[in-house]
Amino acid sequence: MSEAKQELISSLQSQLEALQNRVKELEADNAKLLSKLSLCRCEKIEDKVHDGVEDGTTLVEENRKTESGGCKTGKKKVKEKMSGTLNHHFKRYVALKVMYFGQRFYGFASDGNMEPTVESEIFKALEKTRLLVADKKESHYSRCGRTDKGVSSVGQVIAIYLRSNIKECNTNNASMGETVQEEQIEDEIDYVRVLNRVLPKDIRVIGWSPAPTDFSARFSCISREYKYFFWRENLNLSAMESAGKKFVGEHDFRNFCKMDAANVHNYKRHVTSFEISPCYISFEGNQLCAIKIRGSAFLWHQVRCMVAVLFMIGQGLESIDVIESLLDTNGIPRKPQYNMAPEIPLVLQSCDFDGLKFTCSLDAGHDLRLHLRNECQVYQLQAAIFHEALLNCLPLANDQNSLRNGMVKKKASHIPLFSRPTEPTYKERRAKLDSRK
Repeated sequence: MSEAKQELISSLQSQLEALQNRVKELEADNAKLLSKLSLCRCEKIEDKVHDGVEDGTTLVEENRKTESGGCKTGKKKVKEKMSGTLNHHFKRYVALKVMYFGQRFYGFASDGNMEPTVESEIFKALEKTRLLVADKKESHYSRCGRTDKGVSSVGQVIAIYLRSNIKECNTNNASMGETVQEEQIEDEIDYVRVLNRVLPKDIRVIGWSPAPTDFSARFSCISREYKYFFWRENLNLSAMESAGKKFVGEHDFRNFCKMDAANVHNYKRHVTSFEISPCYISFEGNQLCAIKIRGSAFLWHQVRCMVAVLFMIGQGLESIDVIESLLDTNGIPRKPQYNMAPEIPLVLQSCDFDGLKFTCSLDAGHDLRLHLRNECQVYQLQAAIFHEALLNCLPLANDQNSLRNGMVKKKASHIPLFSRPTEPTYKERRAKLDSRK
């Protein structure tokens, strides 16, 4: 072989090696760009969702306009986007901490036919933002508490599989107690900000946390805390607190709940703490106070029934000893009939878990605080207007005041709890249910 040919072959081999190295570099650059593109798509979707809420359109409507054709694959894509699920994306199991003002909602859970519920609004937001990867069941959805109609929360927790930017989080998160890598938080979708841009103003996500795949927002909860707000008026707070302390410990609370004999068979619950404290708000000398109750779990309407009996004690209508008597289900097997305390002042304050660390980005946290501050100012303005109206009421003349006092109906006299009609026992309810079967 001639020397010229050898030089040509050597030159070609060098060029080939250089090209191969360049291909490797391009493949690495391509991987980086794909990762950045994924983040850009999330921001684009977020912007589209925000714009769609403002002008009354949704991503589904945009897709209907741009996608055409009658082929089966096209229909399948449209159907998938209509449902708001993206099951071909990376996913991770997350816990979301949620606050809501419950006055206009028919409770948190959307199991019944009444709308709106907090849960239904959350799932609408998840569909609009295309964070869902499957339906509710396949997403392993769970909730910590089923608050009733009108009840609010500043610490409700739900768990669900959501779309993720992190490939390694496709099937598993760190186990309880293990540390999640910081990149898996920083590079993740800003769940708080994305959802809060489409949620109604009386619902907000206040934090999120990675959760292990065996996590349940209901069964993994180690304690729940409720607050019940009330005006002091002439209530005997000392007597109420002494009576409330008797709730602490494990007791059978069937006389302090709405019994659900079809689904609940154990009515023992453990209350870990009870206290009554003044709040920073007062009105015309009347102090706002709060009852704070913490326990591992609570029965249906348990807190509102406990508060109702405490109010009777605070008014001097019942003695402190009535609590011990009602907790003795052998001596008092039938619950006396009494009205629960109103639902609006009740707040699910917190739900506690081992191993969860909720986080919120700086931007999302700033937007959240700004929104809540604005809502506080709106309600304070409304209160100021009502107070102004109160100050401008026409004074009652002496003869009108006397006439009014004469026409006011006397309040119904209090019937002692143990002199009232009673509800069926658990055994009687079960027997009735069995007879229907």
